[in-house]
Amino acid sequence: MRPVIREDFKEILRLVRPGSRVLDVGCGEGELLEILAQEKQVDGRGVEISPEGVAAGLSRGLAVVQGDADRDLDHFAAKAFDYAVLSQTLQAVRNPRHVLSELLRIADRAIVSFPNFGHWRVRWSLVSRGRMPETRALPEPWWSTPNIHLCTLADFLTLCEDLDLRIDACAALTEGRPARAIDPTRPLENWRSEAALFLLSRRGEGAGSTEPQAPRNDLFGG
Repeated sequence: MRPVIREDFKEILRLVRPGSRVLDVGCGEGELLEILAQEKQVDGRGVEISPEGVAAGLSRGLAVVQGDADRDLDHFAAKAFDYAVLSQTLQAVRNPRHVLSELLRIADRAIVSFPNFGHWRVRWSLVSRGRMPETRALPEPWWSTPNIHLCTLADFLTLCEDLDLRIDACAALTEGRPARAIDPTRPLENWRSEAALFLLSRRGEGAGSTEPQAPRNDLFGG
């Protein structure tokens, strides 16, 4: 039987162009890279901080190196990749602004996903219990979570504006359900989305790219 693919991986698989160069930052055991290689024939590379993850990736026959997103992205050449992926990792890095900026220095586009701290379950937990929430998207208690920079959709939009980034697509992620295209600027989505996945690029870039651009209303489900 074909293994079950995570919904965020399905969405990344949909967004990535066949045969493209992909860097997966925080690639874990290399599951996403393996799927992209099999389904889209990408030229994939991975960066993973844990020795166990690196070993697992290498055992899959993937090109994975040990590295820290906060420090080691600086060593990659500009525009070395078509896509840089940061899946459920942004909230665990020490300097999210620097990491996001580096992703779009070394790649034409970045695909970034993270849990949304503005989701209604998180808000309700804080209001009703007065404690840090534990939800499907944030299952770890506060004393053991790797997350050190949690944010809401609204916070992430502000960071994108600060870095002058363009949002080319966005999807809401809810465990057990297909990804749902959204307009992240709608306040309601900051309540509804357990997690979100963004396709980003630099403003003013990409006009001469050979990659087809999806229509705007399709990207945001309008």
